[in-house]
Amino acid sequence: MKASTQSESHTYYLNWEIQQAARKIIREIMLVEPGETVLITSDTTTDERVVHATAGAALAAGAYPIVVQFPASLEQAIMIEPKPPVLEAIKAADVWIEYDYQLFYTRGWKQAMDAGTRQLTAAAMDVNMLINVIGRPDHNKVIELGNRICHLINNAKEMRITSPAGTDLSCLCHGRECLQSGTVADQKGISVMLGGQTSMCPIEDTINGTLVFDGGLFPPEEIGVMKNKVILTVEKGVVTKIEGEGREAIIFRKWMESWNDEKMYWIAHISCGFNPGVPEPTGRIEEDERIFGCVEVGIGTQGEGLGGKSWVAANHTDGMVLNPSIYLDGVAIEEDGFYVEPGLVKICKELKVSGY
Repeated sequence: MKASTQSESHTYYLNWEIQQAARKIIREIMLVEPGETVLITSDTTTDERVVHATAGAALAAGAYPIVVQFPASLEQAIMIEPKPPVLEAIKAADVWIEYDYQLFYTRGWKQAMDAGTRQLTAAAMDVNMLINVIGRPDHNKVIELGNRICHLINNAKEMRITSPAGTDLSCLCHGRECLQSGTVADQKGISVMLGGQTSMCPIEDTINGTLVFDGGLFPPEEIGVMKNKVILTVEKGVVTKIEGEGREAIIFRKWMESWNDEKMYWIAHISCGFNPGVPEPTGRIEEDERIFGCVEVGIGTQGEGLGGKSWVAANHTDGMVLNPSIYLDGVAIEEDGFYVEPGLVKICKELKVSGY
C-alpha cells in the first residue's frame, strides 16, 4: 500500500483524538474484556501511531496487547499466507486487529476464525483514517443505518443502479442476503470490518448493464485517486469489456489481463458505502469503499461468507460509483448520492450528515 498523502508525520498529530478513536475500537467494536489477549498485526507501511494507541487502549481496558510486525508485501497480490509464527499467534489470540494489508481471506485467516478469534480488518490504517472512519461517526447510528439499508435490499426482488457518470446496472437479488460487516465483535470466530458498508451477492447471471467506476479503484495501486472514469460492460455477471479515455482504464485493463484467469472478470458483490466520516475519495480503498452514498462493486474472488456461489480467482478488485441512484423493485431509495427513503433520511439527519 502507498503511504497516505493526508497524514501529517509529526508524533503528536491528533494524538488525543487518536487515543479516543482507539478506545472505541477496543471497547465499542471489539468488546474487549479484561484478561483477554489482543494481537495487533502490522507491516512496515503501517502507521505506528495507530498501533501504539490501540495497544495502549487494550492495556487500559485490562487486556494484554501483543504487537507483531512483518515486512510489507511488494507483490501485486493482496492475500499472502501468514508465516507459521504469525499463524500460531492469530489462532491463539482472543482478539486480532489487522492493520497490515496481507492476511484477510487467506487460509490462515480462516483457521483463526475457526479457532474462535474475534478479528477486525482495518488494513492500511493511519491517523486520518482512524479519525474519519471510527473517531468521528456515531458507531451505533452507523450500524442502524446499515441495518436499514440491508432490510430494504433483503425485501426486494430486483435492483437497478444508475449514476451521472453512466452506470446503468440491473440484477436480481431475491433470496440473496445483504449484510453489513462493520458491526461489533460479539461472538467467537467473527470477522468485522470498518463501519459503513453493506455487501450482497446478486444472482450472478442476472447482472447486466454498464458499470462506471469514478470514485476509486483498487487494486492496482497505481491508479490512486481517479481522474478519469473506467467503463465496464457486464453481461450475465461477467465483465466483457473495459473502456475509458484515461490512464486508469489502460492500467486496469492490463492488470486484469495479467492474471490470465477468467474468474477475475466475474462480479463478486455489490456494496453500499455510508460512513459519514468519508465524504469524498481519498485514494485509499478502506476509506473509498465507505464513501457516504457510494456504491462499490467487487470483481474476482467471491468470499464464502457473502452467500453467493463462492469462488476463488487469482485476485480481487473493488471499484466505486459516485452519486448513484438505487432503485429496488422500481422505487428509489437513493437519488444522485442522497438517500430518499424516509427511514434512511431520518437516520441520516440523526447522524447530522451534510445535506439532510
